[in-house]
Amino acid sequence: MAVLKVNGLTKSFGIHTVFEDVSFDLRSGKRIGLVGANGAGKTTLLKCIMGTEEADKGWVKTDNGAIIGYLRQDFNYDSVTLRDEMKIAWKDVLFYKNKMETLAKELEENKNDTELISQYGQAEARFEFFGGYDYEVTTRKILQGLGFTEEDWDRNIEDFSGGQKVRINLAAAFVRHPDFLLLDEPTNHLDMNMLEWLEEYLTSYGGGILMISHDRYFLDAAATDIIDLENKKIRLFKGGYTRYLKTKQEQDKAYEKAYEKQQEHIAETEEYIRRYKAGIKSKQARGRESQLKRLERLEKPTHLDTLQFHFPKPPESSEKVLDILHGEASYGEKTLFNDVEIHIKRGETVGLIGPNGVGKTTLLKEIMGEKISNKTFIRFGNNVKIGYYSQEQEKLHDHLTVIDELRNAFNFGEKEARNILGMFLFRGDDVFKQVGLLSGGEKARLSLLFLFLRNPNFLVLDEPTNHLDIPTREMVEEALMAFGGTAIIVSHDRYFLDKVTTRILELQEGKITEYQGNYTYYKEKKKDLEAFEKDRNGETIPVISKEIKEVKEKPKNKYKTETTRADVEKAEKVEMEIARLEATMKMYTLQMNEEPERYEELMTIYKETEEKLQTLYERWDKIMENM
Repeated sequence: MAVLKVNGLTKSFGIHTVFEDVSFDLRSGKRIGLVGANGAGKTTLLKCIMGTEEADKGWVKTDNGAIIGYLRQDFNYDSVTLRDEMKIAWKDVLFYKNKMETLAKELEENKNDTELISQYGQAEARFEFFGGYDYEVTTRKILQGLGFTEEDWDRNIEDFSGGQKVRINLAAAFVRHPDFLLLDEPTNHLDMNMLEWLEEYLTSYGGGILMISHDRYFLDAAATDIIDLENKKIRLFKGGYTRYLKTKQEQDKAYEKAYEKQQEHIAETEEYIRRYKAGIKSKQARGRESQLKRLERLEKPTHLDTLQFHFPKPPESSEKVLDILHGEASYGEKTLFNDVEIHIKRGETVGLIGPNGVGKTTLLKEIMGEKISNKTFIRFGNNVKIGYYSQEQEKLHDHLTVIDELRNAFNFGEKEARNILGMFLFRGDDVFKQVGLLSGGEKARLSLLFLFLRNPNFLVLDEPTNHLDIPTREMVEEALMAFGGTAIIVSHDRYFLDKVTTRILELQEGKITEYQGNYTYYKEKKKDLEAFEKDRNGETIPVISKEIKEVKEKPKNKYKTETTRADVEKAEKVEMEIARLEATMKMYTLQMNEEPERYEELMTIYKETEEKLQTLYERWDKIMENM
C-alpha cells in the first residue's frame, strides 16, 4: 500500500500565514476531499505537496518511484493538439521508446556489442516499468471514457470548449494511472453525464486521491474522508460531505460550550483572587492564581465571514409567469432544440438541466430577449419583474471600481453604498478594486447583490453557484428557499438543485422532458423509465420494489400471450405510479434529514404516500394474477 505523508507543512506570503503545521497521510484507496472557503489556501497546499510551491516548513514524502498525477485549473498548454498533450504526459515513456529504437538500429550493425545490449536492456526495463507497452491502449481508453473521439486527437487544443479543456486536463492527470491523484476543482465545467463518469472512475480507482471541490453532491459520492482547512489549520473527518458537515457542527457546538464554561471559570477565579488576595484567604487565593497561570486556555472560536442576505418580499405576479411555445434555436447549421414548450406558474422553482452544448443558456437568453428567434413565442404574465443572473456577468463594467459600479446602477451615496457592499463581504479597500480585477467568486457576489437590490419576482439564473465556495452556496440556497417568488435555474450543482427546485426540465436531443420533483426525484424517475424501456424492448425485467420482487414464481415473460393491450397498459401505468411514489418517499426522507424543523409535517405526508403505495402494490398483485 502506497502512502504519501505530509508533515508539519507551513506556508506564508509575507506577514500573511496561509496555513500552519498541516499533517496527514494519504493512503491507497483513500479519497480525501479538501474543503474550505475561497482564499483559505487549498490550491497553495496542493502546490506545496506537488513541490511546485515551496513550503516554509515541513516535508512531504512518498514511496520511491511513486507517481503523482495533478489536475491543474489553468488552460495554458504547451501543446498544439490533444495528441501532443498526451505525448507530454507520457514523455518519459516516449524518451525510453526513442532510446530503444536508436539502440536497436545500432545493434543491427553491432550485434555482439555487450555495452549496447546492456543499455538496451536497461532502457527496455524502464520503458516497461513506466507502462510503455500499454500506453497507447491506456490513452485511448481514458480519452474515450472522457468523451473524445479519434477525430478529436488531432484538433487544435484551443478549439475545444472550457468543459472539454477540463476533460483534457483530467486525461493528462489520469492517463499514467498514478499512485496518487491531486485534483483541483475536477468538476468545474463538466455536465452531469461527465460528473457521473468521473465519480464512477474515482470510486473504482485504486490509488490515493486528494481533491479540492465545492461540489457537495460529488464529495458525498466520491470522498471517503474530508479535510477542512479553516483558520490556517486542518481537521480530518470520516465520510463524505453530509457526514462531515453534521460532525463539524456538533464539534463546533461542543467546543463553543467548553470555551464558554472555561471563560466562566476564569472570571469566577479572577474575582475570587481579587476579593481574597489581601485577606484571610490569601493563601487560597494565591493557590488559585497559580492554577490559573497553569491553565491551558482554549482559543476563542472564530467564525468566518459569510454572505448574509435574503430577498425582500417580491411583488405578486399573475398565476401564469412564463409561457414558451414553439421554442427553437440553432448554432450555425446545427439545430439545438425545436418546438420546445414550457409553462411556469407562480411560486415554482424550475431546474433546467442537460448536457453541455444542448442550448440551456441559449434558451435563457431567448427568455431575456438577448437572442431572437422568429419561431419562438414567449409571453410573460402580468406584473412579472425579471431578475437575470448571467454566468458570463457581462453586465458588469471592468473599468469601474466596485463602489462606482454599485452607485452608477442604483444612485446610492458613498456611505450607503459601503454599508450595502459590506453585507456582501466587500469591505475596506475592497470597494475600490476594479471590477475587471475581481476573482470569479467576487464577481459572482457582486452580481448577486445587484439581483437582490432589483427586488424581482421572477429569477432567471444561469449557473448561479459557479465560483462560489460552499458557505456562500448555502446562503444562496437559503435565500432562494425563502424567496417566495418564481425561478428558472440552469445549474450543474446537483446538491443545489436538490435543495431549491420543485420541478426539473431536462433538455436533451432537442426536446424537453419534465419531472415533477427535485434532482433526486428526477434521477430515480429516469432510472425507472430506462428500466421500463429496456423491459418493453425485451432486454430485461425491471425490479420496481422489494415487495414486487418477492412475488413467487413470476414468469420470465410477465405478460401472457392472451393478455390484451389494455391489460398491459393498465399494468404499465400502475408500475409507473409505483416508481413515482417510491421516488417521492425518498425525497421526503432526504428532506426530513435536512429540515428537522419540518419533521412532523413531512412525516405526515410520508405516511400518506406510504399508504397510497401499499394500495398500489396490492392492485399490481391483482393485475398480475388476472394476467
